[in-house]
Amino acid sequence: MTQHKIEYGRWPGRKDLQPGQVSRLRVVDAQTGEMRTVVELPTLFEAPNWTADGRWLIINGGGRLHRVAADGSGGLIEIPTGGVDTCNNDHVLSPDNSEIYFSAAGRLYRIPFSGGDPVQISNDHPPERGYSYWLHGISPDARMLVYTAVERVGEVVRGKLSIATIPAAGGADTYLVSRPEKSDGPEYAPSGEWIYFNSELAAERPGHAQIFRMRPDGSGIERITFDDRVNWFPHFSPDGRWMAYISYAPGTLTHPADLDIELRVMPAGGGKSRVVVQTFGGQGTFNVNSWAPDSRHFAYMDYPFPD
Repeated sequence: MTQHKIEYGRWPGRKDLQPGQVSRLRVVDAQTGEMRTVVELPTLFEAPNWTADGRWLIINGGGRLHRVAADGSGGLIEIPTGGVDTCNNDHVLSPDNSEIYFSAAGRLYRIPFSGGDPVQISNDHPPERGYSYWLHGISPDARMLVYTAVERVGEVVRGKLSIATIPAAGGADTYLVSRPEKSDGPEYAPSGEWIYFNSELAAERPGHAQIFRMRPDGSGIERITFDDRVNWFPHFSPDGRWMAYISYAPGTLTHPADLDIELRVMPAGGGKSRVVVQTFGGQGTFNVNSWAPDSRHFAYMDYPFPD
């Protein structure tokens, strides 16, 4: 049998799996740690969302969106996205699950849950800005989207990462955090009173993120995690009690793919975290909210080498 050397810490924008690797959609009980596999796939799929009725998980792969039954039955069902075939792992559901909002090729779109012709929400910016929208959250009243605004700085394509909002119906972009330190992964708390995000605001070296929160107008920034790990993508249980996030080993830069990672859970307002999952993953594992409606289980992707 041919042996392939495993690459570790691959670029987050990688487009495929390594030889012998699979995408595995899993569900874990955040209280007991009990796990089950929903589906195992031979190509790259990422970033589950769980519908509010508990029936479906939404994932992306090959530039398309798909849904799969939460029990794994029936296989993948593609969600039509018209002429947009560059959907990435930044997708969220409206609170009533009637629509899907997603990023593709640096723009924001929305479609009905069952699919259809995408409506562009994002604004067009001068090409020299290199402006991209990376979607991460929607407000509980469904009026605002919060996203990572990515811009060119000189020759650096992704030189600046800020936190911004845009009306879900389209409108002006509003910066909430726009500083030299990079910020990413914003999500509204279920109460709507806070936006949580990961940032290098307290980093001693570039690339080391912790979890912070702020008011929806960008005021009152507070740090939430205080360890030497690299912490990304805070996600809230529907009841607002718990926050889960992906945690990399100390020394990791940004959020690469194909590393040993942890998924941790802590009280939403801060406190002691606990490890719920240890697995091989990274980018694509936990980019968007994937809590179940019972506020006890959440879904994630990992990328093992079964052989």
